[in-house]
Amino acid sequence: MNSQRSLKGSGKVLGYFAYTKEGDVLCDGEGCIIAGSNKRMRFYLAQKEKEEGNKNHIIKKTRFGEVMNGLSRGGAYAFDEESYLCFLDLAKKNRIKELPDKTFFKGYPSSTMHFIQIQFLG
Repeated sequence: MNSQRSLKGSGKVLGYFAYTKEGDVLCDGEGCIIAGSNKRMRFYLAQKEKEEGNKNHIIKKTRFGEVMNGLSRGGAYAFDEESYLCFLDLAKKNRIKELPDKTFFKGYPSSTMHFIQIQFLG
């Protein structure tokens, strides 16, 4: 795996993640949710808070290099369509192969919480 410094587009913002002061990260299953916009992250938080209650999440931008660093350490990420398209474009520029294509999201309405989970194994 390329080091973060040598990644093309490592500083490019992929989207947003949310966490609490206690360090709890907003996840879907095992994957940290990455939303393509601050607005979509607020939507996901509202949906999760209906189930789990308000946890006073902090929303922060995340960059390609940060996500790649997490993936290289075995972390899992749950991308929405907008953030995944950005991730996929940068992954291809860095010759990362065998990722699902964008048709994964076809047929799902934007009013739902639908994510693709990516984790590098091995």
